Amino acid sequence: MGKQTGTNIYIRPFTGDDSEALLDLEQRNRHFFEKFSMARSDEFYTLDYQQYRINEFEQCQKNDAGYDFGIFLQDGKLIGTISLFHVMRGSLQSAFIGYFLDKEQNGKGYTTEAVKLISTYAFNKVNLHRIEAGVMPHNIGSIRVLEKAGFHKEGLAVKNVKINGKWEDHQVLALINPNDE
Repeated sequence: MGKQTGTNIYIRPFTGDDSEALLDLEQRNRHFFEKFSMARSDEFYTLDYQQYRINEFEQCQKNDAGYDFGIFLQDGKLIGTISLFHVMRGSLQSAFIGYFLDKEQNGKGYTTEAVKLISTYAFNKVNLHRIEAGVMPHNIGSIRVLEKAGFHKEGLAVKNVKINGKWEDHQVLALINPNDE
């Protein structure tokens, strides 16, 4: 896959050359990202672990289990991550979407753009029928991102994800491949 380009950003799979930039992104945003995901061990915030993650990303893609991309400004600066994970085949043809954007870059439309890019990739390259997202109800910004990218609300999953030791509710949103309707 070549560069997936939007107006301000592009997404592409991670390579080994991205490990330092990924570590920097994770370290600078540690407390911000952990508000919306699980707390990470100190080992996570090492260069070796980020290199390991990138190798895992590559294996997941080879096995059609997940697709992990960096979100980059046009100048090549890594500003976030976006992924399709838990890819399910057979009669489902679906995956979940997840993303993190550098707190300094919030509010500029980059995440919405990245969600649109990865959705196009999911439907046109990976041949998925459905992409699902789960967002904590208080994360209004993330819900807005998904709605701007065409996702629709489907309901509330009660206490379905354990985040930082607490079971959290998630607003379920989904996007259906427009070619399949």
